[in-house]
Parts: sequence; C-alpha cells; structure tokens
Amino acid sequence: MLAWLAILLYSLPMAMGHYDICKSWVTSDEGPSWEFYACQPKPMKMNGYVIVKMEPPGITCGEPPERFCTHENPYLCSDECDASNPDLAHPPRLMFDEEDDGLATYWQSVTWSRYPEPLMANITLTWNKSIELTDDIVVTFEYGRPTVMLLEKSLDYGRTWQPYQYYADDCLEAFGMPARKIKDLSVTTAHRVLCTEEYSRWAGSKKEKNVRFEVRDRFAIFAGPDLKKMDNLFTRMESAKGLKDFFTLTDLRLRLLRPALGGTYVQRENLYKYFYAISNIEVTARCKCNLHANTCTFREGSLQCECEHNTTGQDCGKCKKNFRTKSWRAGSYIPTPHGSPNACAAVGSAFGIVAQRKAMTPASASSIQEGQKKRDCECYGHSNRCSYIDFLNVVTCVSCKHNTRGQHCQHCRLGYYRNTSAELDDENVCIECNCNQLGSKHDRCNETGFCECKPGATGPKCDDCLPGYHWRQTCTRNVCDEELLLCQNGGTCHQNQRCVCQSGYWGVLCEKTKCDSRQQDCGSAAASPAEHSEIGLVCGILILQLVQVLNL
Repeated sequence: MLAWLAILLYSLPMAMGHYDICKSWVTSDEGPSWEFYACQPKPMKMNGYVIVKMEPPGITCGEPPERFCTHENPYLCSDECDASNPDLAHPPRLMFDEEDDGLATYWQSVTWSRYPEPLMANITLTWNKSIELTDDIVVTFEYGRPTVMLLEKSLDYGRTWQPYQYYADDCLEAFGMPARKIKDLSVTTAHRVLCTEEYSRWAGSKKEKNVRFEVRDRFAIFAGPDLKKMDNLFTRMESAKGLKDFFTLTDLRLRLLRPALGGTYVQRENLYKYFYAISNIEVTARCKCNLHANTCTFREGSLQCECEHNTTGQDCGKCKKNFRTKSWRAGSYIPTPHGSPNACAAVGSAFGIVAQRKAMTPASASSIQEGQKKRDCECYGHSNRCSYIDFLNVVTCVSCKHNTRGQHCQHCRLGYYRNTSAELDDENVCIECNCNQLGSKHDRCNETGFCECKPGATGPKCDDCLPGYHWRQTCTRNVCDEELLLCQNGGTCHQNQRCVCQSGYWGVLCEKTKCDSRQQDCGSAAASPAEHSEIGLVCGILILQLVQVLNL
C-alpha cells in the first residue's frame, strides 16, 4: 500500500491539471459569453501511436536463424533466434507490447559475427505529430546496455536530425566531449546536450537495464526536486529561448553504435554474445496543440488536436477561415494560472486591410491610414501591417514574423529554409538551417536544408566527418585510423592523431625501422658496431705482427 502511495505522489505533479480547461461559460453585465484560457492535453504513453523503422535492413535477428549466448554464460550458446518460429522470433513490435508479469519480450539484433565490421543499428520512432515530452524517456535493454549510443530527435518529421544526448563508457574517446551529469546544469543551460557515462559502463546485464533521457531532472531545475513549482517551469518555458522547443519533437532516433562488451575487450573467439536486445521503449508526452486544445485523438492514422479558440490544423497552428483579424499566435503560459489564449477573432475578410496614400518621394513607402483607398494585404498570417509603394504600385507586407520575408512574407529569411510539409500560413513554414558553426562555411543552407560544408565535413548540418577525418573542433585530417591509415608493424592509433610504435619502429605510420635513421638498410650486409670492433682487432694484430717482422 505504501509503495502504491509513493508512486502516486511521484506521479502527482505530472498528472495534476495544468492548463486543462480551454473555455468556460461566464455571465457579465454585457450578457453570457465564452471566456477562453490557454489549455493543453494531458500527458499519455505514446507507445500505442508510434511507427517504428529499423535500419539497416536485416538488422533484426532470425533471418536466417542464428544462435546466441549471454555474457554470463558466454560458452553456452544454446539460445536461438528464428523469425519463422513465433516462440523464437524477436521482431521490433515487442519493444512496445504489453508484457505479462515476469516474462519479458524483446526485439533483438543479429550478433557481431562480422567483427571487426561495426555492429550498428538505427531505431526510428515516428508519430507524424509534434509532441512535448513530460517525463523521462526510458529504454530497457535485456542483455546489457550499449557501450556507445546516441539519442537524436527531429522537429520536422525526420527531415533533419539533431543530437539529444550522447551515451558512452568513455565520452572523450567516443564523441570527443567530456562526460557531464544533469546536476551540472543550471537554469541557463537546462537545454544543453550532454554526453553521459552513467548508463554505459558494465554493471551486469541483469542488474542495470535502463537507459534514460532525464526530462524530470531538467524540469526540477525550475520546479524543484518534487516538481511542485510547475508554474515556475511554465513561466520559464515562455521566457527562456529554446527551452520549450528542446522538449518538443516529431521523431526520435536511437543510434546503437557499439553493443555491451561485458566489461572487457571484444573477444574474437566468441562473437555470439555481442548483440542488442530491447524489451521496452517508454515515451510519455502530450500532443503539441500550441495551448489551443485540451484533447488529442487518434484518427486517420495520426494524432490530431481537437482545436479550440477558433484555430485549426493538426497542431492548431493557424486560424480558421474568417477568423483572421490578426496573425495567428500560440497560446501562452503566462500570466499564471490560466495563461493567455491568444484566440483568433472573426473578421469580414481573410486578410488585413491596407490604405494607400501618395508617397513623398518615388522610393518612399506609405503607411497604413484609415480613410484612404483600401487594398488587399496578403501576408499569410505572418504580418498584419502593409505599406503601399507608390511608384511601383504594389502593396508589401511590413515586419514579417516567423522567420519569413518578401512582399507577401512568402519567402524564408537567410539562415532558414522552407518546410515543404507546412502551408504558407503555418508559423513553422520556415525551419532554421542550424548549420554547425565549426563544420559549415556559413549559416545558410539550400532549399532542402543542407548546409555548405568545410573540407572534410559532411552531413546535412556539417556536423559529421568524411572518412579519413575526425572531429576536433572541426573536421581534421586523420594521421592514422582503423580504416584507411592503419598503423604498421604492430603500432596502435591514438585518437587519430599519432601512431604509438612498438620498439624498433618509427615513422608516421610506424613504417620505418630504427636503422633507417642512420640511412642504412637493415637487410643489407652493412657492418654493425660489433662487426667493426672485430675487424679493428684483427687489423691491430696483423699490424703488430708486421712490425715484429720488420724489426727482425
């Protein structure tokens, strides 16, 4: 009973009603009317709505059938994975199924039988909907947690990706960044991407199974350790740039880069104990409805917000037709406790109105003034102000928002590109290029979101390196590596920067022997120092004998 009470108290702050009422019927001196409030759906488990994609093809075990063993019994390889046998199959859907008590079902990869070729897998989770995380992401591994793993997220339905958290037993070696913990974060760095070593070091496959992305601990920076000060968190969501977007996503991707090694190095004689196995991926979130809905339903194959405040769209991201007296705006958490609904208001036309006046000079733009000749001001909801340029006889939008520009706010600003999945009047029509400052030539990208990379860099954001390069503040050419520039004669490559040579060898790749430094060929008949000593001794004896003969 006490255990259940503890669980209830732990979950209470996240389950309590925060902004759960969109409107109420009130009566005033002017009569009854609706009063609007900022509102949002309740958190829910997202497992039942996810679409899973596995990469590369054939990464799931069972085709063909394969034996495997565990780190605890590495030489008892009697277990089998067989996709044609339901009792022995381990398909991806088992990461999201309802498990009976005491019986874990899990997805499993092929074994590392092709070592030293890397064993890597991508698991992409898609919801076809923007969602906002409200609790920790928890991934449960059945036979050991990966030694190296990367969690990524997308805000644009998988078009582009950005790192969410790095996991490794040695962060410096794996990703070139120092290991940090959530407790190292502050109110100004709560949305910083970290590398953690907490979940990757070997502690036994049965003792430590979970890998977390700590959402609650980041919330606690603002709301306190028991999350009772949620108003502080919601207020900070509005004022801290990037904080709200940090917890928002459309897709998640787990990149499994190196399996559990059992606390030692790879043992080539038994590669059947190296694989990935995941029994559960738990994602708790709410639909993103821009604070314009408190209900989210699953229909037509995807989650949909039941929009209020005269808004419409999958995320309530635009005003209904004939409710565009001003630009669409998301609701706001402030002022607490009811926030600002920023509801769309009814008008007689779909767009604003602009008035014309004669310009003072040919190049000057006239301001909007009442009583003048009216013209259509079509800004797709990104501005409600226009000016008339007399000598061009055109109306142009003023102060375009949502990172748009152009006569009708129909283009994206430099540093942004067009979101082809959004309509022109969507506030998310322009997506930030987000080019890596160290890997790209500038902060602009092309119409597909790809940045222009510096030599050696690659990837949509120029945050990865081509073969033969490694990341060190930027992509730096390798001195040595494990693919193209192998250290010779038993040498080992240290951080792609130098070969550590065995005794008797030197050179960039340990390709030279020590005797090369004396410009001698080790395979030739050149005399060694010992041989020179013997020759000198013989010559000395001969000279001594010659002197004795001459004296005779």
